[in-house]
Amino acid sequence: MLLKGAASLAGNLATASRTVSRAGALRQQKRFLSLHEYRSAAILKEYGVPIPDGDAATTPEEAEKVAQKLGKDDMVIKAQVLAGGRGKGTFDNGLKGGVKLITSPVEAKIYAEQMLGHKLITKQTGAAGKLCTAVYVVEREFVRREAYLAILLDRTTRGPVIVASSQGGMDIETVAKETPDAIFSTPVDIHTGVTDEIALKVAQALGFSNAATQEAADTVKKLYKVFQEKDATQVEINPLSETVDRRVLAMDAKLGFDDNASFRQPEVWSWRDTTQEDADEIEAAKYGLNFIKLDGNIGCLVNGAGLAMATMDIIKLYGGEPANFLDCGGGATAEAIRQAFGILLREPKVTAIFVNIFGGIVRCDNIAKGLIATTQEMNITVPIVARLQGTNVEEAQRLISNSGLKIFSFTDLDEAAQKVCQLSKVVSLAREIDVNVSFELPL
Repeated sequence: MLLKGAASLAGNLATASRTVSRAGALRQQKRFLSLHEYRSAAILKEYGVPIPDGDAATTPEEAEKVAQKLGKDDMVIKAQVLAGGRGKGTFDNGLKGGVKLITSPVEAKIYAEQMLGHKLITKQTGAAGKLCTAVYVVEREFVRREAYLAILLDRTTRGPVIVASSQGGMDIETVAKETPDAIFSTPVDIHTGVTDEIALKVAQALGFSNAATQEAADTVKKLYKVFQEKDATQVEINPLSETVDRRVLAMDAKLGFDDNASFRQPEVWSWRDTTQEDADEIEAAKYGLNFIKLDGNIGCLVNGAGLAMATMDIIKLYGGEPANFLDCGGGATAEAIRQAFGILLREPKVTAIFVNIFGGIVRCDNIAKGLIATTQEMNITVPIVARLQGTNVEEAQRLISNSGLKIFSFTDLDEAAQKVCQLSKVVSLAREIDVNVSFELPL
């Protein structure tokens, strides 16, 4: 299952996980906005969806005040990072677990001191972890049943789909794998929305008692309203719980939003936490570059998402590993190339760069000029393989050939991919024995 980062069963079931390659270890594209749990909870509360009482804090003192205001003996403090597996995570200062049961305001302050400003490492964050910028202190609720509910966009039906299971509050991906019959899903017609009949069927699939079924159905309708009015791509509640006194509560929430609708949702976008995102991906977006880090060592600079995926596939075919997905768009410019190279070269593991440009909208000679200027300006030490094809390709080849720079130029994609993989291996071997290598043309 191709599930990483903040992604969950919902995205997988509806094929909404937008991966950037079909081969190798993949990371999900992060173009849709995700919010912290406390921000998502605030939206749910606005729409009348029942949630546990509580509030967020960004300092230990604030956490103490929130706990005092709750006035309860049983509370929970949760580290706010955009990653799953918080409860089983470990902070960089040694604290085990990003979700803690507490019984007093003093405990809230103590745990907040140990969480805030520290990185939480979970199975989804990788070794780098993610910075905890806030904590969420809530009343502890005692539940008799935990279910799973999500509303998301489904590419197959080209509309919303509701996914539900009576087995929530756990690794829902495992449920889908081991007991797929426990997963209930139903498409929603955007013209009619969630009818009473659909809401009731979903509520019954949650496995709640008869006393809580109607409230669960009402909650389903409210959640769909959130999904629709907030331009959401995903509304996931795990768990959606029935308490011992038969109330229905959204105990945890993950909301994702369509970035194309940002102009319609200014408040939602004002809640974006860039500390949870990759700095290079943020920088790339400023220049209109679609950039996603991967796990390999061959930097890729391509125009067009389809060609970018094909480029990564052919690198894999010849034994290489792409270090990134980078689409500089159909209108690639010299400035875009310069910025892209700067981002690629910030990654120390990159051992070669593969430039693959099809000059349809843009002219290859202009791309060549930008590539030459960037190479001269940045004093690049790793080998560069450029495969240019399209308008004015002959002039582009002439410019590169006469530049005197160590740019290996090709028009055939297979030859270029083979060469960049070979050069990458040479550089990797040299680095393993701590020596530098220099390339001269022709080989």
